[in-house]
Amino acid sequence: MPILPGRLNQTPHLAPELDDADLGRLLRQLNKPGRMKRVLDVALISAFLDGTGNDWDRRSHRISVLAQFVAATEIASAWLAQEPHSADALVFHSWVDLARGLRTRRLEDASQMVSNCYEAADLRPDDPLPWIALLGAARIERYRQRDVDSIWREATGRDRWNREAYLQMLGYLSPQEGGSSPQVLDFIDVVRPRIPADAPCAAAELTAYVRQYQGLVGQGGVQALTARELWIGQPVAAALDKASVMWVKPDFFGHAAALADLNVLAYALCAAGRAPDAAGAFRLLRAKVTYWPWHFDGAAVTEFEQQRARSTRSRSRRTF
Repeated sequence: MPILPGRLNQTPHLAPELDDADLGRLLRQLNKPGRMKRVLDVALISAFLDGTGNDWDRRSHRISVLAQFVAATEIASAWLAQEPHSADALVFHSWVDLARGLRTRRLEDASQMVSNCYEAADLRPDDPLPWIALLGAARIERYRQRDVDSIWREATGRDRWNREAYLQMLGYLSPQEGGSSPQVLDFIDVVRPRIPADAPCAAAELTAYVRQYQGLVGQGGVQALTARELWIGQPVAAALDKASVMWVKPDFFGHAAALADLNVLAYALCAAGRAPDAAGAFRLLRAKVTYWPWHFDGAAVTEFEQQRARSTRSRSRRTF
């Protein structure tokens, strides 16, 4: 849906649902305390995902958020026990396994997760989500590159510009997870010319640069002191210039996680010393904060609020 401008005086808050109001209502229902509600929670999630239908972009967003939200519970296992041959139950259980695995850097039962993904793929052959979950498993289990490439083709063959697929591939290739910066940049060089400017995965390039920047800062020493130079080199500066102009148009993005990508843009502009240019992104965000990338520098909401205020002040000075 189109992103409408917001007011800069709204109170920043973490919003994993982003602008998905239906998902936000479900998260609040799932978060209600003081009742025995596992059966009800399973019914709520099942009906919600069934109602999402074949909108793979929104389905990816909703499942990834819900999986992280319930990862500490047994809801996914309860659902799969009730409906062992449900494509939705199998996919959801796989994504919960992935959410846990990415936190601990290990899968509790990798072979069972893979089996669940393949069964889900057989039950719903056009769904990219089982294959994207397998990409996530490949990150943790460190599959061979040719095996990952095969899974990648299956996922993007079903939804070419799926945002989650590109994020999983960036994770697999990253130096933090056993890949390398050259591998990430080679991947970006290959996909950059093909991705439409307003595609759900359009922020993959800028996401890669933010991760590279944070990696340099995290090394400390000279690398940290010179990390900001990343933003002035080509093609990084070109990507930031393009995004700062195009993405802030109110009707430019329409994918489910657009506000997450605008958080990345605002962060990148501030990290690059271009706080005034971030004002447009902050306005569109309507104070909805994502944990990443803001948490790298401290409490996510606090960092967002401080950078937003700095952007507003800088913008005001520039107009005089």
